[in-house]
Amino acid sequence: MFDGYDSCSEDSSSSSSSEDSDEEVPSLPASLPIIKTNGQVYTYPDGKAGMATCEMCGMVGVRDAFYSKTKRFCSVSCSRSYSSNSKKASILARLQVTANCTKSTSIVLVCFKALLRYEGFDGDSGRDFWCNICVPDIHPVGWCAAGGKPLVPPKSIQHKCTNWKAFLVKCLTGAKTLPIDFSTKVQQSMQFPFKKLMRVEVVDKTHLCRTRVALVEQVIGGRLRLVYEECSDGSDDFWCHMYSPLIHSIGWSRGIGHRFKRSDVSKKLDGQVDAPGQLFVKVKDVDQSGEWFKDGMKLEAIDPLNLSAICIATVRKVLADGYLMIGIDGSEAADGSDWFCYHSTSPSIFPAGFCEINTIELTPPRGYTKLPFRWFDYLRETGSVAAPVKLFNKEVPNHGFRPGMKLEAVDLMEPRLVCVATVTRIVYRLLRIHFDGWEDEYDQWVDCESPDLYPVGWCQLTGYQLQPPAVLGEFFKYSVYWDFSAFLHKVKDGQRYTFS
Repeated sequence: MFDGYDSCSEDSSSSSSSEDSDEEVPSLPASLPIIKTNGQVYTYPDGKAGMATCEMCGMVGVRDAFYSKTKRFCSVSCSRSYSSNSKKASILARLQVTANCTKSTSIVLVCFKALLRYEGFDGDSGRDFWCNICVPDIHPVGWCAAGGKPLVPPKSIQHKCTNWKAFLVKCLTGAKTLPIDFSTKVQQSMQFPFKKLMRVEVVDKTHLCRTRVALVEQVIGGRLRLVYEECSDGSDDFWCHMYSPLIHSIGWSRGIGHRFKRSDVSKKLDGQVDAPGQLFVKVKDVDQSGEWFKDGMKLEAIDPLNLSAICIATVRKVLADGYLMIGIDGSEAADGSDWFCYHSTSPSIFPAGFCEINTIELTPPRGYTKLPFRWFDYLRETGSVAAPVKLFNKEVPNHGFRPGMKLEAVDLMEPRLVCVATVTRIVYRLLRIHFDGWEDEYDQWVDCESPDLYPVGWCQLTGYQLQPPAVLGEFFKYSVYWDFSAFLHKVKDGQRYTFS
């Protein structure tokens, strides 16, 4: 992420100011205005590509075209104006009312968050602070010079050094910084293809076995607020990520044989358009011509209505393109309205025996009394067969998650909420997500590549509301937009981070 900031030798001394230090110091990698404690303003030529910054007006130009031997000014006018005592006073006044910037060093980098320390605090960690490096207030070294803004030390340590010019030059020479186009790339990454009033097919939250047409109402950080087409007041909505397996292009249900609730709306409103098919996640192609899933086969699956449980399940219907309708044994509705559609490569379905092998509690069918549960006995009693192990997804990416890591996670039982969470267990690609401050019964099993898991700082970056832990304890305070930074500061010694 961080590119080296090139520097080259440049003489930064000047004879036009008697208050300049005679001490020779290395040149800065870019022109940086600095205010010393005595109020004097200093700048340095930009040693990169022969450029310089005018000390009077802040204009950046070719150094050889600048005025005077020291190349400190872009014109005679700026040189004379700067020499005037009255002008110096006005410049100082102008700079003092301008928003000051300070230079800081990253101590720890955690996802979007960095633990920073202002230059000049040396080994004093008492003033360290967490900051989201993707917010507009963070700039690469040299940004102040380009914008004609002052670069100043924090007021609390201005007395510690009599020559901040030399100090900051020494600190910044050869230092690494953010790429010049970092902010632009961040903004580009926040552009999403889904737009308001695009039409999609999405699971019906009241009948999981079918889909309905919905309209994109809002897009935040790739998360979509969808309003079912028949809802006139916008209250009947559903949140999911644009890469969620729950949304599809118009016509998907008919194409694979999935149940679909037709809308009573006879025609599209102005501005409505079907979302292009290329915007949706493509599932892996599978060969259903050979040995394949069959109706009635048994397996283990995450219960879509209780994501903390892995249950005994049955293939109820085989659809096209590798999709399956799955029912949870012992709790199915008579009309099959709670069947759920999983793709055959879904990381949420497992072969019989998966839980036993990995010491995960397997939830037996409701009312089943022959405990402990044994697959051999159950298959014999029900006259069924287990789905072949080779049909399941066995790919395990090198995801890097570790128990104890913190993250921001969607509560999939209330998908409009993104909460502070902790990874408590890892089984291959399966993560056990605990929502901080809540009982373990609200934990959820989630795939490591789920689009509903986010690194620390994601909500702040996108403007999505982050739900704080239910019980904050001594370290936290409630707020509408809770800041994770204070929490990270408390747990940093324990290394309880997301991807580091």
